[in-house]
Amino acid sequence: MGISIRLSQPWLDGLTGLVGFALALFVIAFIAYVPGFMNAFLIGSILADRRPHRRHIETFPDLCVLVASYNERENIADTLRSLTRQDYPGRVSVLVIDDGSTDGALEIAQAEAAVQSRPGMQMRVLAMPRNGGKSRALNAGLADTDEALVVTVDADSYLRQDALRKLVERFLSDPPDTVAVAGCVLVRNSRENWLTRGQEWDYFHGIAAVKRMQSMYHGTLVAQGAFSLYTRSALVQVGGWPECVGEDIVVSWALLATGARVGYCEEACLFTKVPTTVLQFARQRQRWSRGLMEAFARHGRLLFKARMSTLFIWWNLLFLPLDLVYTLAFLPGLVLALFGYYWIAGVMTLLVLPLAAVWNLIIFRVQSQMFKSQNLKVRRNVLGFLFYTVGYTMLLQPVCVMGYTAELLRLRKTWGTK
Repeated sequence: MGISIRLSQPWLDGLTGLVGFALALFVIAFIAYVPGFMNAFLIGSILADRRPHRRHIETFPDLCVLVASYNERENIADTLRSLTRQDYPGRVSVLVIDDGSTDGALEIAQAEAAVQSRPGMQMRVLAMPRNGGKSRALNAGLADTDEALVVTVDADSYLRQDALRKLVERFLSDPPDTVAVAGCVLVRNSRENWLTRGQEWDYFHGIAAVKRMQSMYHGTLVAQGAFSLYTRSALVQVGGWPECVGEDIVVSWALLATGARVGYCEEACLFTKVPTTVLQFARQRQRWSRGLMEAFARHGRLLFKARMSTLFIWWNLLFLPLDLVYTLAFLPGLVLALFGYYWIAGVMTLLVLPLAAVWNLIIFRVQSQMFKSQNLKVRRNVLGFLFYTVGYTMLLQPVCVMGYTAELLRLRKTWGTK
């Protein structure tokens, strides 16, 4: 960050002459300084990762797995089959909460539950009378079960055979104040088109690395609903999942507000289907952005809570100006540069490329080692990586700004299927 400030002086002077010092500093800070700090901090933390290994467990506790499903006709059977193939040594109770599906998903879930149930793996279906949203479905499932450990799994997902076991091993190996552990969510349908190829790198390279870093500071900020473990007592203490569009991030921050710890297990892998169209992708990421604003609205006091994870609450607070500056300043600056006006984007912009290359190499090496330890192989996806490094943010950050705007305008919220 210090190097960025020093090198940017000519850039700052030139832009100051056009828009004034305050606006020029604001724009350059969120184009260069803040991202530079974030990347350097991430690299340093990942290289310093010395978390305790998962320990061997003699007796595994009983689990309940809640699968909230809404119009997942094409996916629910695969999800349940992957659950019945788990090598978890303890008893598992799987409850599918069908949230008023209209596509026949309920009947498929009921048929699969009857076929896939086995000793140690009980499956059943709870049919909600009408669609009420994901939070309501999960809370209904929570009330209908009694196991001390609760795992949530999305209905369009496929778990590796050892996913539940490793998730519980990580939970039991982590510090005693841990009340939730996020699993590793990866992309299942990455070969469909250019958009899914780019998302494969986002999940493998970006989201996973950030969660891993946050867990080192005892505060993974999102135990995502797609695959996470919670203690029932902690969920009951915070009133379960809140009625909002970003129920997973809001409940995670509620847990952090109690002083508890949220961890991450990069070895417990679940593969999910990601959006295949720009419209689906935009809806999903807008929902995530709105969820972040909901979390700040309900638990903004975490900004002033003295604990290591507070850094990342402030970090998330910076996403709004980062996305705004990128969308409203940097992207127009790229267009201006094509016509020879290098006021915002120009030669100085290229100076971030070496740091970006180092960041990508380090994260790729760490994630590849994790894959190798799990007998997984990183598939060749060069075109997807080029899109992820060059064009992905050009799509992602304007979409996030649309999400912030929708939340500020209090537009209608739906959880949909993506």
